[in-house]
Amino acid sequence: MTIKRSSGVLLHPTSLPGPYGIGALGIQARQFVDWLTEAGQAYWQVMPLGPTGYGDSPYQAFSAFAGNPYLIDLETLHADGLLEDSDFTAVPEFDPKKVDFGLQYVWRNQMLDRAYAHYAYGGSQHLKTAFQAFKTEEAAWLDDYALFMALKDSHGGLPWNAWEAATRNREAGALAKAREALASPIERVKFIQFLFFQQWRAIRAYAAERKVQIVGDIPIFVAMDSSDAWANRDQFYFDDQGQPTVVAGVPPDYFSATGQLWGNPLYNWKNMQANGFKWWIERFEGSLKLFDLVRIDHFRGFAASWEIPFPAETAIQGEWIPAMGQEMFAAVREALGVLPIIAEDLGVITPDVEKLRDDFGFPGMAVLQFAFGGGDFSVNDFLPENLRENQVVYTGTHDNDTTRGWWQHAEEQEKHNFRTYTSSDPSEETFAHQLTRMAFESRANLAVVPLQDVLNLGTEARMNLPGTTGDHNWTWRYQSGDLLPQTAAEVRSLTEQTGRLA
Repeated sequence: MTIKRSSGVLLHPTSLPGPYGIGALGIQARQFVDWLTEAGQAYWQVMPLGPTGYGDSPYQAFSAFAGNPYLIDLETLHADGLLEDSDFTAVPEFDPKKVDFGLQYVWRNQMLDRAYAHYAYGGSQHLKTAFQAFKTEEAAWLDDYALFMALKDSHGGLPWNAWEAATRNREAGALAKAREALASPIERVKFIQFLFFQQWRAIRAYAAERKVQIVGDIPIFVAMDSSDAWANRDQFYFDDQGQPTVVAGVPPDYFSATGQLWGNPLYNWKNMQANGFKWWIERFEGSLKLFDLVRIDHFRGFAASWEIPFPAETAIQGEWIPAMGQEMFAAVREALGVLPIIAEDLGVITPDVEKLRDDFGFPGMAVLQFAFGGGDFSVNDFLPENLRENQVVYTGTHDNDTTRGWWQHAEEQEKHNFRTYTSSDPSEETFAHQLTRMAFESRANLAVVPLQDVLNLGTEARMNLPGTTGDHNWTWRYQSGDLLPQTAAEVRSLTEQTGRLA
């Protein structure tokens, strides 16, 4: 796949402004698309849209197919007759600059309960036909997901491998009893998913009308506590009790001296091959219903995965184990055709990873913040002159500090290298703009800049610090007055000057 010369902005929907404590798929999302259009941008890149659990990471979702209920726009539900004026009389005082996921878990779920109750007791029946069609169309994943979430709630939130054996092991009799006993909660989960998909499809259509394409994100692994792992246990390495025997992570790297212990279950590639990689075909098919392109996080895991024995305290005691990415992508391509995939090929990249990427024509990634480290930085693959056309260049990603923050905290050697390379001495105020221009002027076909860098924000606006948990990750939001027409004009001018304007 080759992307025409263009540019875009990275922003997760949770970071949109709005009155109810988290970004949502309503008017603010449309206003952001309008701003992208004014700025001449062809792409809006998002992170995974799945329902998040402990830690609130979009890369650890309860399902690889479902949508995040927190993103459902309440004003749209009000317009559809699913919420009433009285439902908004006790809105908490939300921080407009930061997501409070704990408060969302309580208050927003109460609002969604009211919306479902209104429908269940006969309200908004104009949605009935569309809801029934949605349940039929998405049954392959929706039935298991809804049952999983209802069971999880009935077990006080415990992970599936802590449930009683019959339910944990999906014995037919136990599942039949659960479907009967939990019929209403199951239907609620399905209805909430219907609302999410209805709103997301409307946003995507709105973007398409304005010639803005959406880049989605597929985490290579699924969460341990997910409907995917529970419903497809033979596709992973689990013991008889539902405990993983090995888990995923990465070895020590730029971000962590002890590596990153992600804890995701690892794929049993031989079993996946035995059924024609059916799960992967369905996963890509589902993602391509939602996005125009998809970025695969940790693409190198399709060549080999860092396999860590379970249990472990760090990721140090792991080893690289070959995967079956060649066979899997071939099967998916045969089933779905040309795959609009961006390969996140950062980190420890070996010739087999490059071959896998290039055999399928996937554009890789480059991050300019990584271009100036070390002594002889002239051979750094991320320097602009070393980039390839079939590549996506970023100033930084969701895992990096903002570009302004990076310059503030960069080692003196990195700053020296940058000054030497550019024959310039940028200030804290000008550095993000300079790096953005370098990205746009590069030969890479697609340049993507996080909105934080467009707005020239510091470390306070960082989205995620890998290897850490806490209320500083995934919480940043911009304010409704931040997207100025002047900023759009400046971005559009840069886009036009660098030959990226559609």
